[in-house]
Amino acid sequence: MPKHLPGLPGAVTTLPFSPVVEANGFVFLAGQVGDAPGRDGAVPGGIEAETRQMLDNVGRLLHAVGLDYRDVVKATVYLRDFDEFAAMNAVYREYFPTEPPTRATVGVTALARDFRVEIEVIATR
Repeated sequence: MPKHLPGLPGAVTTLPFSPVVEANGFVFLAGQVGDAPGRDGAVPGGIEAETRQMLDNVGRLLHAVGLDYRDVVKATVYLRDFDEFAAMNAVYREYFPTEPPTRATVGVTALARDFRVEIEVIATR
Protein backbone atom coordinates (compact mmCIF):
# COMPACT_ATOMS: atom_id res chain seq x y z
CA MET A 1 0.00 0.00 0.00
CA PRO A 2 1.52 3.38 -0.96
CA LYS A 3 2.31 5.83 1.82
CA HIS A 4 1.60 9.44 0.80
CA LEU A 5 3.77 11.99 2.56
CA PRO A 6 2.15 15.38 1.82
CA GLY A 7 3.19 17.34 4.93
CA LEU A 8 6.93 17.58 4.26
CA PRO A 9 8.95 20.78 4.69
CA GLY A 10 9.15 22.71 1.43
CA ALA A 11 6.62 20.47 -0.31
CA VAL A 12 3.78 21.89 -2.37
CA THR A 13 0.52 20.77 -0.81
CA THR A 14 -2.07 22.95 -2.59
CA LEU A 15 -1.94 21.06 -5.89
CA PRO A 16 -3.70 17.74 -6.59
CA PHE A 17 -0.69 15.45 -6.15
CA SER A 18 1.48 14.08 -3.38
CA PRO A 19 5.01 15.49 -3.36
CA VAL A 20 6.40 12.18 -2.06
CA VAL A 21 4.97 8.67 -2.11
CA GLU A 22 6.67 5.60 -0.67
CA ALA A 23 5.78 2.11 -1.88
CA ASN A 24 7.58 -1.23 -1.67
CA GLY A 25 10.87 0.31 -0.57
CA PHE A 26 10.85 2.96 -3.31
CA VAL A 27 10.37 6.68 -2.75
CA PHE A 28 8.88 8.65 -5.64
CA LEU A 29 9.31 12.42 -5.74
CA ALA A 30 6.93 14.48 -7.82
CA GLY A 31 8.49 16.83 -10.36
CA GLN A 32 10.68 19.50 -8.77
CA VAL A 33 11.49 22.85 -10.35
CA GLY A 34 13.84 25.71 -9.56
CA ASP A 35 11.64 27.71 -7.22
CA ALA A 36 12.92 28.70 -3.80
CA PRO A 37 10.66 28.24 -0.77
CA GLY A 38 8.49 31.32 -0.40
CA ARG A 39 9.27 32.52 -3.93
CA ASP A 40 6.82 32.56 -6.82
CA GLY A 41 8.52 31.39 -10.00
CA ALA A 42 12.04 30.43 -10.97
CA VAL A 43 15.06 31.73 -9.11
CA PRO A 44 16.98 34.34 -11.13
CA GLY A 45 20.30 33.51 -12.74
CA GLY A 46 19.51 31.31 -15.72
CA ILE A 47 19.60 27.58 -16.22
CA GLU A 48 22.49 26.97 -13.80
CA ALA A 49 20.78 28.71 -10.88
CA GLU A 50 17.45 27.10 -11.70
CA THR A 51 19.00 23.62 -11.93
CA ARG A 52 20.85 24.11 -8.64
CA GLN A 53 17.66 25.23 -6.85
CA MET A 54 15.72 22.35 -8.41
CA LEU A 55 18.25 19.84 -7.10
CA ASP A 56 18.36 21.55 -3.70
CA ASN A 57 14.57 21.05 -3.59
CA VAL A 58 15.07 17.35 -4.36
CA GLY A 59 17.62 17.15 -1.55
CA ARG A 60 15.27 18.84 0.92
CA LEU A 61 12.54 16.26 0.19
CA LEU A 62 14.97 13.34 0.30
CA HIS A 63 16.37 14.47 3.65
CA ALA A 64 12.84 14.92 5.03
CA VAL A 65 12.25 11.18 4.54
CA GLY A 66 15.71 10.13 5.75
CA LEU A 67 17.35 9.70 2.34
CA ASP A 68 20.13 11.37 0.35
CA TYR A 69 21.17 11.86 -3.28
CA ARG A 70 23.07 8.54 -3.05
CA ASP A 71 19.69 6.79 -2.66
CA VAL A 72 18.37 8.05 -6.01
CA VAL A 73 18.20 5.23 -8.56
CA LYS A 74 16.33 6.93 -11.44
CA ALA A 75 15.92 10.51 -12.60
CA THR A 76 13.94 12.04 -15.45
CA VAL A 77 14.88 15.57 -16.45
CA TYR A 78 12.54 17.69 -18.56
CA LEU A 79 14.41 20.44 -20.38
CA ARG A 80 12.69 23.25 -22.27
CA ASP A 81 15.70 24.22 -24.40
CA PHE A 82 18.18 21.50 -25.35
CA ASP A 83 20.77 24.18 -26.07
CA GLU A 84 20.98 24.45 -22.25
CA PHE A 85 21.74 20.74 -21.80
CA ALA A 86 25.48 21.16 -21.16
CA ALA A 87 24.92 23.87 -18.54
CA MET A 88 22.19 21.84 -16.79
CA ASN A 89 24.34 18.70 -16.94
CA ALA A 90 27.36 20.47 -15.39
CA VAL A 91 25.29 21.42 -12.33
CA TYR A 92 23.67 17.95 -12.21
CA ARG A 93 27.17 16.40 -12.00
CA GLU A 94 27.85 18.42 -8.83
CA TYR A 95 24.98 16.61 -7.09
CA PHE A 96 25.75 13.16 -8.55
CA PRO A 97 29.57 13.20 -8.95
CA THR A 98 30.08 9.42 -8.83
CA GLU A 99 27.79 6.47 -9.51
CA PRO A 100 24.91 8.65 -10.76
CA PRO A 101 21.41 7.21 -11.08
CA THR A 102 20.01 6.15 -14.42
CA ARG A 103 18.57 9.16 -16.20
CA ALA A 104 16.50 10.20 -19.15
CA THR A 105 16.54 13.79 -20.35
CA VAL A 106 13.48 14.77 -22.35
CA GLY A 107 13.09 17.90 -24.45
CA VAL A 108 9.72 19.58 -23.93
CA THR A 109 8.04 22.62 -25.44
CA ALA A 110 6.85 24.06 -22.13
CA LEU A 111 6.90 23.54 -18.38
CA ALA A 112 4.56 24.89 -15.70
CA ARG A 113 4.95 28.59 -14.91
CA ASP A 114 7.65 28.99 -17.58
CA PHE A 115 10.35 27.00 -15.77
CA ARG A 116 13.33 25.91 -17.86
CA VAL A 117 13.92 22.54 -16.20
CA GLU A 118 12.09 19.99 -14.05
CA ILE A 119 13.15 16.69 -12.52
CA GLU A 120 11.41 13.73 -10.99
CA VAL A 121 13.32 11.07 -9.11
CA ILE A 122 12.89 7.61 -7.67
CA ALA A 123 14.95 6.64 -4.64
CA THR A 124 15.21 3.44 -2.66
CA ARG A 125 15.71 2.65 1.00
